[in-house]
Amino acid sequence: MAENMAHGGSPVEVAAHLVLQLAVILATAKLFAEAFERWLKQPPVLGELVAGMLIGPYALGKFIPGINGPLFRPIEGVVPISNELWSVAQLGAVILLFLVGLETDLSLFLRYAGKALFVAIGGVLFPFFFSNALTVWLGYADSYLHPSALFMGAVSTATSVGITARVLSELRKLNVPEGVTILAAAVIDDVLGIIVLAIVGSLVAVGKIEPLQLCAIAIKAFGIWVILTALAIVIAPKLVRFLRLFNSEGATLVLTVSLCFLISSLMESFGLAMIIGAYALGLAFSRTEAARHIEEAVRQVAHILVPIFFVVMGMLVDFERMLTALLFGFLLTLLAILSKVGGCGFPALLSGFNLLGASRIGFGMMPRGEVALIIAGVGLAKGAINLQEFGVAIMMTFVTTLLAPILLVPLFKAESSGLRTAQVKR
Repeated sequence: MAENMAHGGSPVEVAAHLVLQLAVILATAKLFAEAFERWLKQPPVLGELVAGMLIGPYALGKFIPGINGPLFRPIEGVVPISNELWSVAQLGAVILLFLVGLETDLSLFLRYAGKALFVAIGGVLFPFFFSNALTVWLGYADSYLHPSALFMGAVSTATSVGITARVLSELRKLNVPEGVTILAAAVIDDVLGIIVLAIVGSLVAVGKIEPLQLCAIAIKAFGIWVILTALAIVIAPKLVRFLRLFNSEGATLVLTVSLCFLISSLMESFGLAMIIGAYALGLAFSRTEAARHIEEAVRQVAHILVPIFFVVMGMLVDFERMLTALLFGFLLTLLAILSKVGGCGFPALLSGFNLLGASRIGFGMMPRGEVALIIAGVGLAKGAINLQEFGVAIMMTFVTTLLAPILLVPLFKAESSGLRTAQVKR
């Protein structure tokens, strides 16, 4: 925070600089979203990502004047933007996943939870082992337990639910079997990712795995997620009755969002991602009689905050670092795509989906987004990976995030069912 304050000056100047950044982000986001949707026939989220890449600190952002310096300049740390802007962007991610939860059919979610677990496990194991092996084979690590190999494997396991959720929402495919499976699997993937990061961190720190400790982490992660979701589903109807006691304008929206932020913060304090808590609460409210009213109100907030999240995601792309190890980056990206699509698609095939449905699920799980960048940032901060390997992680994240909406749209626009005929008849 000291570096951010030094750049901005007084608290008032920091606030003024942030407001100016948000003004440019929102305007650019809508301009690019409109262009991509109207003329390129692509999802608006893709335009927002590209907008972030262009105005970010590694591109035009460092030339755009702001308060006491460039509007966006690279800042040393896990992410190259200020803590203030990153925090606002995370609010967008939380609101997005809360809204997605509200739009999800809970009974359908529970019906496909088992399949989603199967898909998520494949989507973690395959990318980890193949990326880990590639790092060793190319000479960037001398063993499969080398910190670089472990962290490159961990980076590849990530799935960014925000990108796919936005595309599914725009296509109105959140409540088809594939959409529900993707969202459930992505949430489970985040929980598994925490466990993988814990394993890798333990190996890097002490050079060995403590089985009992790792089992405790796994039980804690899954236990907290399951208990929180179950409790939210049980008490949601009572919360709705409580909210209806307030007559002041906007009370339902404000109190619901307040509860969403509270749950999200609790999940982060337990070592899980904030978006997991937001999605769980949205899922719980989706079965209440006030679901549609809450959804319509939250959507107005989402129109402002969610584009900020995706533009900021685009800002994280560092083109210079991407170019320092092109061969490694190209191979890791290709392997990350194939292993995630295959690792998620094959279990989907075995779970009752046909080839089209399995393809939708595989490509829906493909984008890495901010999750991969955060893991890579942790690896860089610990000295487990170097700047070149960090650049490779950025390249893989950028390509998978950019390709996912392009590939998902035609797959979901096909009218054919993603389920096997025999299952549809039942």
